[in-house]
Amino acid sequence: MSWIGWTVAATALGDNQMSFTRRKFVLGMGTVIFFTGSASSLLANTRQEKEVRYAMIHDESRCNGCNICARACRKTNHVPAQGSRLSIAHIPVTDNDNETQYHFFRQSCQHCEDAPCIDVCPTGASWRDEQGIVRVEKSQCIGCSYCIGACPYQVRYLNPVTKVADKCDFCAESRLEKGFPPICVSACPEHALIFGREDSPEIQAWLQDNKYYQYQLPGAGKPHLYRRFGQHLIKKENV
Repeated sequence: MSWIGWTVAATALGDNQMSFTRRKFVLGMGTVIFFTGSASSLLANTRQEKEVRYAMIHDESRCNGCNICARACRKTNHVPAQGSRLSIAHIPVTDNDNETQYHFFRQSCQHCEDAPCIDVCPTGASWRDEQGIVRVEKSQCIGCSYCIGACPYQVRYLNPVTKVADKCDFCAESRLEKGFPPICVSACPEHALIFGREDSPEIQAWLQDNKYYQYQLPGAGKPHLYRRFGQHLIKKENV
């Protein structure tokens, strides 16, 4: 397994939308590790874990940046206009104002190991379930926003109505517990998202057969969101 270190950074602007420049993408503080060839080392590590963990794959080569997934998430999980659980960032390939090549980057909770949001929560409202999903227990959240400040990915928000923290939890309460996959997976018209147990044949086969990367910021543990790089030619007015 080979890897190449890279850096990436994001700036949140507007309602449920991320705005990136290539310079920020290249000169940011996060590390992007690309995996190529056999993922046997990853598979071995996964099998050694006692817990069953869920993982998501975002295939950027299929994603067209339409944000249908984000709109479906907002509706299904009753996300207010001031918050966001999920957005798709449009990253230009160059800083040229006339650039038409874009990379579409999923911005949501990474469900990382050693999550700082869990460590700083004074009430235990931020927690990880048996499937490795980082969740928020609304009845225990006091709205202190410590977890929001601690999240290096800036993907948590304080719900202005309920006054509790919220984030992507893979639709644990709204869909997973009822036997359905996350709404973003079902809603994507390009089938750019794959979700399941990290040790499932589908996930492991995809990781074996594809080049992918993981985006990890300082202070956060291993992400459970895998990404396949891709870029697209789109009309400027659609960005």
